[in-house]
Amino acid sequence: MTTISPGALRLRKILLACVFALICLSIGFAAFHKTPWVVPQDAKERKNPFKPADVNLTVTKQLYIDHCSNCHGDTGKGDGSEAMMYDPTPSDLTDPVRMNKLSDGEIYYQITEGRKPMPSFRKRLTEDERWQMVIFVRSLADTPTAPPALKKPDVSLEDRKPNPPLEDKKK
Repeated sequence: MTTISPGALRLRKILLACVFALICLSIGFAAFHKTPWVVPQDAKERKNPFKPADVNLTVTKQLYIDHCSNCHGDTGKGDGSEAMMYDPTPSDLTDPVRMNKLSDGEIYYQITEGRKPMPSFRKRLTEDERWQMVIFVRSLADTPTAPPALKKPDVSLEDRKPNPPLEDKKK
C-alpha cells in the first residue's frame, strides 16, 4: 500500500479547488454575459418593399402566432409560454422607444438570421413573409413605419424662419 505524502495531498486539494473555481467562473460569465445584436450596416439600410397598407395583418398575425408567440407572447410583450426558458429573454416588441431605434432592415435581419435562443426564419418564412412580419411587429408597438430618424424632415432648410437676433442685455 502506498502512502501519499501530506504535501502531495495538499497540492491535489489546491488543484481541485482551482478547477472548481474555474468552472464556477465560467458558468457565471456565461450566465451574465449579454451580447447585443450585431447587424451589418448594409442590412440596417435595407428598405421594406411593403407599405403598411399593402400588408394583410390578419394573415401576418397568424404567422406570428404560429412562429413567434410561444416566446414573444400573443401581444408581443416577451411573455410567451416558453419565454422563461430562454436567456436572454425574448424582447418586448410593444416598447415604442426600443422599436423606434430599429430600422426595418434591422428587424428584418433579426428575423432572418436569428440569434440564440431565437432561431433563424430564413427557411421557415419566405422573404415577403419576413418583410410583412416587420410591419406586423411594428404594429405591436404602434410604430407601423420606419423610425423617425430615417424619415426626411418635413421642412426644408430654406423654408425655416431665421431665429431673431439676441438682444444685448448690457445696456
